[in-house]
Amino acid sequence: MAKAWTKITVIGRTEHLDEICSVMSMLDNGLMIEDYSDFSLNGMYGELVDDSILNADKDTVKVSLFVPEERSFLEYKTFLEGRLPALNINAKIEIEGVNEDDWAESWKQYYKPVPLGRVTIVPAWEEYEARDGEVIIRMDPGMAFGTGTHETTRLVIRLMQDVIAGGERVLDVGTGSGILSICASKLGAKSCNAYDIDPVAVKVARDNVISDGCDNITVEVSDLLKNVDLTGGKYDFCVANIVADIIIRMLPDIRTYLKAGSPLILSGIILDRADEVREAIKKEGFVIEKEITENDWLGILVRV
Repeated sequence: MAKAWTKITVIGRTEHLDEICSVMSMLDNGLMIEDYSDFSLNGMYGELVDDSILNADKDTVKVSLFVPEERSFLEYKTFLEGRLPALNINAKIEIEGVNEDDWAESWKQYYKPVPLGRVTIVPAWEEYEARDGEVIIRMDPGMAFGTGTHETTRLVIRLMQDVIAGGERVLDVGTGSGILSICASKLGAKSCNAYDIDPVAVKVARDNVISDGCDNITVEVSDLLKNVDLTGGKYDFCVANIVADIIIRMLPDIRTYLKAGSPLILSGIILDRADEVREAIKKEGFVIEKEITENDWLGILVRV
């Protein structure tokens, strides 16, 4: 039987092509780009060129990726819905090959328990018996990105287990489903303040926090660090699972929110952008303590 694929297409302005590709490459490096802004016949006969190309809007680009049937296409879609607005990109997302009426439930078949060291991410609807010493996080990601299945989330959780000793006040930038704050709380953090630019993600994260019984986590809307609460003083630890461009933009301001010597875990970094992030880290005088990779993704532990 032929393998089924779901095509996800982001339609945006030509001027935002690089940013759209950067975000989408977090999900898949095999992108199909339709950009006719520089297209001309260059002496070719017009009848040899498809009318769709000749008549295409030169100010609009389409970037597509293809999701195999064994992966959750909805997780890809909701990730894009959260990250593109964070870059002030107004784009349309189209889905082909899937009945929209089935979205709410169809993705659940792809979401199974994910063991990550002594932490295991378990779907909220599935029965699971914890082993001795195992930290269980139950997640219903709903319409927010962050189920524990993506490499960027797994990298953070692996690094986090080596850093949190207990009693820390944690800052989570770009929280998505709230999974990283919940993980920090269950590993012993004293409190967690989580933020996301997307109100839908904030609602989902709050529901997950309640479901996991983590009453020491607050979740609010913020554009990066803009609305971060400092009434309790600077934070002991920060995690930011976002894209490279936003990490670079955030780094010059992070000292305002973190105590000297605090750990900062950065993820969402495609390997092609790793050197740019490293340069930005060193420019701020921070120390790279550890790096781990999975597939094309990099997670970095930094000391500020």
